[in-house]
Amino acid sequence: MRALDIKLMRDLRRLWPQVLAIALVMAAGVATLILGVGAYDSLSTTRARYYETNRFADLFATLTRAPNTLKPEIAAIDGVAAVETRTEKIALADLPGMAEPASVLLVSVPDYREQALNRVYLRSGRLPDPDAAAEAVASAGFARVHGLREGDTIRVLINGRQREVRISGTALSPEFVYALGPGALMPDEHRFGILWMPDRVLSAAYDLEGAFNAVSLRLVEGANAEAVTAELDRLLDRYGGLGTYGRKDQQSHAFLDAELKQLQAMSRILPPIFLLVSAFLVNMTLSRLIALEREQIGLLKAMGYSSWAVVRHYVGFVSMIALIGILIGIVAGSWLGVGMTKLYAKFFSFPFLVFSRNPSVYAIAAGLSYLAAVAGAVRAVREVAWLSPAVAMAPPAPARYRKVLGGAVSLLRFVRQSSVIVMRHLTHWPLRTASGILGIALAVAILVGSLWAFGSIEYMIDVTFKRSDRQDASITFTDVKPLSALFEVRRLPAVMAAEPFRAVAVKFRNGPVERRVSLVGKEPGASLSRVLDGKLEPVVLPEQGLVISEALARILRVERGGSVEVEVLEGRRQTVMQPVSAIITGYIGLTAYMDLSAMNRMLGEGEVISGVYLGLDMPAREDLFTVLKATPAASFIALQYAALEKFRETLAQNVTIMITVYATLAAIIAFGVVYNLARISLSEQGREMASLRVLGFTRGEVSALLLGELAVVVIVAQPVGWVIGYLFAFLMTEGFRTELYRVPLVVNREVYAWASLVTFAAAAVSGLVVRRRIDRLDMIEVLKTRE
Repeated sequence: MRALDIKLMRDLRRLWPQVLAIALVMAAGVATLILGVGAYDSLSTTRARYYETNRFADLFATLTRAPNTLKPEIAAIDGVAAVETRTEKIALADLPGMAEPASVLLVSVPDYREQALNRVYLRSGRLPDPDAAAEAVASAGFARVHGLREGDTIRVLINGRQREVRISGTALSPEFVYALGPGALMPDEHRFGILWMPDRVLSAAYDLEGAFNAVSLRLVEGANAEAVTAELDRLLDRYGGLGTYGRKDQQSHAFLDAELKQLQAMSRILPPIFLLVSAFLVNMTLSRLIALEREQIGLLKAMGYSSWAVVRHYVGFVSMIALIGILIGIVAGSWLGVGMTKLYAKFFSFPFLVFSRNPSVYAIAAGLSYLAAVAGAVRAVREVAWLSPAVAMAPPAPARYRKVLGGAVSLLRFVRQSSVIVMRHLTHWPLRTASGILGIALAVAILVGSLWAFGSIEYMIDVTFKRSDRQDASITFTDVKPLSALFEVRRLPAVMAAEPFRAVAVKFRNGPVERRVSLVGKEPGASLSRVLDGKLEPVVLPEQGLVISEALARILRVERGGSVEVEVLEGRRQTVMQPVSAIITGYIGLTAYMDLSAMNRMLGEGEVISGVYLGLDMPAREDLFTVLKATPAASFIALQYAALEKFRETLAQNVTIMITVYATLAAIIAFGVVYNLARISLSEQGREMASLRVLGFTRGEVSALLLGELAVVVIVAQPVGWVIGYLFAFLMTEGFRTELYRVPLVVNREVYAWASLVTFAAAAVSGLVVRRRIDRLDMIEVLKTRE
């Protein structure tokens, strides 16, 4: 082993605390990129494989009733590769040990052949027997939550009749990766599930023998989806078709896609920020660390080593540190990425998992970190390596200090002598001080950029569940009912207040842009489910016109006072122009509202409603549930407290866990940065510290000078870090913006406080370590010079 190699290994052992701290900063940057990008790529690949294997459809349509003889006509449409027709109905289920009624979506499967599209993936058991009285395959999550196994029975209210349905197996489906009940915000496997039943049994129960009310299509590659959609709509129009829609509007795919887009945004914004910040900090730290080796570099040159040999030695030293950090980052990032992907796969009920290990991601993370480290080393070494040995071995020229304003102002009148020393030392090397402030500010910034989401999510929950939708429950009817149904609901047990609503599927169109949404009609002055403006004040729905969300207005490119074309997809299917009377702020979905009476006039169907919002006497709610379980008119009961609980649980399994991981890695970076700055400052000023001890300064007084510098840098860095962190948070909210979710930018004071507290804690620990080193200074050894 060459002499320089021996020196390299000794330097690594001698500086192991700083080497480890620098390596951990690099590892955090590498790990975040591998974690974020790896999790997104894995889930995206898994979804694509799942969709292809189980033949997920491209187009979907629902209708009132069409004869099976229409199926060949649909299959003959140019561009159609496969067609699947079936029966779909929502029903209430009475499950043992569950007070409130659950809802199930009943979906027919072919009697004696395999599904052409949207094939179920059996987890256990078998498909239902068409010759049995009533068998069904239950969605795996629904069965797991309720402990359902093959042979168990549940009571389902099918077309007004209570029937015992025997479970023949459990399954998953690409169509219900994200299974949502009508109007629900989050999947709730406790209260909503899927039951696949034989077509013969289900169609007979709903008087649909020889007919269907739902159809799915798979297209030939390269087919014109718009042309197929138009032709299918034409065929289904006379059968009560509600309009054909593609995957982007299919409920499960749309929500899953929104989740993946948010994960992609997180992987594209936060990990690169981490990686670039850690690269900058490592560059800054290593350049200062190597600058301390000035005398050793001069000694090496005096012994005959060339300038290039010296450069190669220190690049090798930095390369070893970088290698340690990159290896730790790759292992940690891969481990966290696999865990995060498994968590998402379990939440989305994928039957299998394809974890992506894209070599380019590892190469980018490792390459950028390595280049940043080497650049810092080269920048520092080149300033010394080409000096003559005598110059390089000589200590740097002593700093020249000046009196403030030529001595006109004496700082000693206002501050202590030690404070003057601290301030003079900081201001004499402004670039070094500024780099230290920026380094700690970036550590604060990535903490702010990681922690902000908690406050934003709580704000979104407060607005959505406590200010806007304040009802305790809502009932959705099987079909529209006359307004008199409202008075019947008010007479139900435990009902304290009831407000009607009407929901109808429409297409909003403005020029070439269109969106399929649910238009909701509410009573003006409603207090249970309110429409709020940007200031969270209730909006009185106008007698004419629409109130739409800001996100929908931006997509349609319409402003207040403009008009949009409204194509109704139900009933008479009329198309009308409606003015936009107001634009509101909304965080979930694309929303549109009208005055209930005005909406019914537009539809021309009289005073009818789709459901009722309820305010309940919560202690007596089980009496209401008992009645609803036997009410054929109700197809779905949404409980607001259950929705809030599931919303929190879902966010905890998605954004919150991911942000927690990033916040932990950010804390590691913060500690690594502060610790290295403190140790390097001690190394730079070791001679001065020892000189002061010789002059009679106590250990505490000497420590106060160095720790005072550290304290000033840390404190000044806080507001700078807050500003940069706010910018990081803004970039995150823009990346999170999808049609289904908009995360508000809310950075509470607690976020800044926690970011600063973590930084102060890192500074305090680093200060204690530095204090111990100062206490153990060998004054004679430190004061030795090589002259």
